[in-house]
Amino acid sequence: MRAATAALTGVVLALLAGCGNSGRPPAGVLGDPERGKLALSQYACQACHIIPGVTGSKIYVGRPLDDLAKRRFIAGSLPNDQANLVRWIRDPQAIDPHTAMPNMGVSERDARDMSAYLLSR
Repeated sequence: MRAATAALTGVVLALLAGCGNSGRPPAGVLGDPERGKLALSQYACQACHIIPGVTGSKIYVGRPLDDLAKRRFIAGSLPNDQANLVRWIRDPQAIDPHTAMPNMGVSERDARDMSAYLLSR
């Protein structure tokens, strides 16, 4: 009986692990989401944003970055796709000269990985 219960528990846990968001970016999104998660921390993005899976305080300076993939626009005007998200992360003032978001000197690779992470949440 214990063996059957343990086996059933294992099956249930395996099925639950497959439910919900797998953490993989949608088809066509390039980059390494796990590296992107690390880059978001290294650039201290959590100092202004609430980011799913990235430890930080509940700060409400910048917009929360959960469900970013479901949004139609980035920064209020850019169509939401990976290329525009990378542009925004790398040089926000080029898109909106009055934005409070600082230019953090994010590299192309880091921005691609960060966008892959954010679009996979």
